[in-house]
Amino acid sequence: MATKRLPRPRDPAQLAKLIVDIATGEVEDRIEDGRDSAAASLGHRGGKARAAKMAPERRAEIARKAAAKRWGK
Repeated sequence: MATKRLPRPRDPAQLAKLIVDIATGEVEDRIEDGRDSAAASLGHRGGKARAAKMAPERRAEIARKAAAKRWGK
């Protein structure tokens, strides 16, 4: 499972207590986010990995479609 950091409180006193609790080991800094870690690491590559597998004609087609959406009305 993939993990993420605990949300930090905005109140300085609560933040200080959380930092002390993490430092002393009373609270674990990481929480499970429910995602598969292998799938999460694959997702970080994003569009570059997808574009590398794609034919140049297909990339150009997608780019034309995106430009038409962006600059069209």
